[in-house]
Amino acid sequence: MGSSVDLAGQRVLLVGATGGIGSPLARRLADAGADLVLVARREGQLRSFAQDVGGRTLAGDCTDSAFVDRLRDHVETDGPPDVLIHAAGSFDLAPIAETDPAVFRRLVDSNLLGPFLLMRAFLPGMLAAGTGHVVTVGSVAGRVAFPGNGGYSAGKFGVRGLHAVLEQELRGTGVRCSLVEPAATDTPIWDPLDPDRRDDLPPRSAMLSAEAVADAIMFVITRPPQVQIPAVAVQRS
Repeated sequence: MGSSVDLAGQRVLLVGATGGIGSPLARRLADAGADLVLVARREGQLRSFAQDVGGRTLAGDCTDSAFVDRLRDHVETDGPPDVLIHAAGSFDLAPIAETDPAVFRRLVDSNLLGPFLLMRAFLPGMLAAGTGHVVTVGSVAGRVAFPGNGGYSAGKFGVRGLHAVLEQELRGTGVRCSLVEPAATDTPIWDPLDPDRRDDLPPRSAMLSAEAVADAIMFVITRPPQVQIPAVAVQRS
């Protein structure tokens, strides 16, 4: 995605801004001139990142409805965002029979409840304005079943269904929604698993780069207002 992309005057709320996909995406948005509000859980890391990239910040957990309400109040002092991007989430691997219920809940909360709470908070303002774009980063694991992905796929399959309903509800409103579903992407979430030493996981050299996924998201949000891209699967060529 080249520097010719112009998002000047566009207010973009990016959740998961310091994550593996969120950080290169934040840089591309900033380079395109977007007015950024950056959200992540770790306040110190977020503030340091924002000093480099620019934009306003609010640290917190978007699986917490009280925080999401506070985020809405913080952002909507100037009206609803033009673009809302949820690029946060969590990942873990274990057979279903060996998955701790607390881990399962965390995976579903971060990958499904968080996007839902953000939609619920910001859609009323977007609908009243008759414009806006809701973008959620899903996963190939929301379309294809892989062993060990019970908790993760429950969240990602769920968010795919949530977006399918949202697409129907937004028809004719002027508000758009898009689900971006990348294949395995080389980010720090793989560090504890060391996929290069395992036969059941793709090597990092075969994964997408986080920058490539960020470019795909930039493509989606920079289409003309009359163009809707409900879902896009991103894979390594």
